[in-house]
Amino acid sequence: MTSVPQIQVFSVEGKAGGELPLPDVFKAPIRSDIVQTVHAGMAKNKRQSYAVSVKAGHQTSAESWGTGRAVARIPRVSGGGTHRAGQAAFGNMCRSGRMFAPTKVWRRWHVKINLNQKRFATASAIAASASQPLVLSRGHRISSTPSIPLVVDSAALPDLAKTRAAVALLKAVGAYSDIVKVTKSKKLRAGKGKLRGRRHRQRRGPLVIYDPANDGKLLTKAFRNIPGVETCPVTALNLLQLAPGGHLGRFVIWSSHAFKALDSIYGTSTAPSSTKKDYSLPSAQVTNPDITRLINSSEIQTVLRAVKGGAKSKRAGGQKKNPLNNRQVLVRLNPYARGYAAAKLGQAKYKDGKPERAHVSFHDVLKSA
Repeated sequence: MTSVPQIQVFSVEGKAGGELPLPDVFKAPIRSDIVQTVHAGMAKNKRQSYAVSVKAGHQTSAESWGTGRAVARIPRVSGGGTHRAGQAAFGNMCRSGRMFAPTKVWRRWHVKINLNQKRFATASAIAASASQPLVLSRGHRISSTPSIPLVVDSAALPDLAKTRAAVALLKAVGAYSDIVKVTKSKKLRAGKGKLRGRRHRQRRGPLVIYDPANDGKLLTKAFRNIPGVETCPVTALNLLQLAPGGHLGRFVIWSSHAFKALDSIYGTSTAPSSTKKDYSLPSAQVTNPDITRLINSSEIQTVLRAVKGGAKSKRAGGQKKNPLNNRQVLVRLNPYARGYAAAKLGQAKYKDGKPERAHVSFHDVLKSA
């Protein structure tokens, strides 16, 4: 969560111009647990269904030989003259057999996500993009960036249609070092994805958010050929772009028009959203995370009840003692125990003026009883 009240706006040449007030959505609580849950659901909703052929593993004539041949009763390929004849078929343990539980296209691919929960996650991702430690911890190179969040003046953006102009803009605002990091990170994918149109993998770079009503759509053509850079309209912010992999702290470059539109889209701390029905910004349950300071504050300590029984808490009912080993406890439980023990001791057998058992005691009497 950021506490900067005013954000500088930078021109296309990288010079600081005016200032804009920080939208209230940047003060939303940062909830990584909600972001990860919603991101996992949205990623599932993007999947394309797949399945093996219903005939796979069963496109052969095979029949069990039955019992009596000292072989397993698995169906076997008929015929002769080839190695295939007599081989086991159909089973999932067999060569050229079907798989266990063949995949079906009617699997439950998608999950339902609550609308308010998706909006909460998006607001958290926007707020995290203004936290410099989170952006740095995600791996972005922003040491030469003058401000986080980074806002660029929309005056020249409608004319930004060439890639070289977009590169010049990124260099002017100190964001090109992140592009260099993305370019060096390009690696060959390990696995079968190389054969399925996903031959390479690389890191994510800056996300450019614009206002389609005022900034135009030409800038998407200017940025689309730069490695790692993505564009997104402010009216349709996507959590998969704001928090790739469910990790908070995406490096975001805002246009000034898109930055101004956030208060109307997500609302403020006092007014609801004007574009989203029945939506208000989430508020943090605890505004001060220093719980120790809160508990030890004079306001809370003055209304707390005093600790009962001193500093050490005593066990309910006092300390429990064994009556067989403690004479006082036994007499408290059974007042006749004292006289009973004395009578038993008086009946002890003597030999030559001494008891036969020299160790006859109060407890021995009780145990023998």
